[in-house]
Amino acid sequence: MKRAGFTLIELLIVVVVIGILAAIAIPKYNSMRDKALLSALRSDLANLAITQEAYYDDNYVYAANTTSLGMTVTRDVSIAINESTSSGWAATATHPGLASDNCGIYHGNASSANASPATQPGIIYCTKN
Repeated sequence: MKRAGFTLIELLIVVVVIGILAAIAIPKYNSMRDKALLSALRSDLANLAITQEAYYDDNYVYAANTTSLGMTVTRDVSIAINESTSSGWAATATHPGLASDNCGIYHGNASSANASPATQPGIIYCTKN
C-alpha cells in the first residue's frame, strides 16, 4: 500500500529554507524601517523650518512650539523646539521606534547644543545617517 504525502526529511528541509529566508529578510526589513522613520524626522524638521520662517514674517519672532505654528507632524514623531527667540530657533525630532536616534536643526543665533546632533545652522543632522 502506497501512502501519499511528504516525508519528515522533506518537511525539515522546507522549514530550514524558510528559516534561512527569514534570517535574511528580517534584518533588511528593520534597516528599511529605520531609514523610513529617519526620513519622516527629516521631513518634519524641514517643514518646521519653512513654517518657522512664515511665522517669523508675520510675528517678527520665532514660534516656541508647533501648536503656535499650526503644524501637523507625522504620526508618533515628536518635535521639540528647544530654543526660540527673535533671532533664531533650535529644534529636535524623535520617534519612539528609534530608541537612540534623533535629528536636529537650528537657525540664526540659536545654540547648536539645543539642536544636537546639528552642527551647522539650517542643515538637518541625524545621529544615524
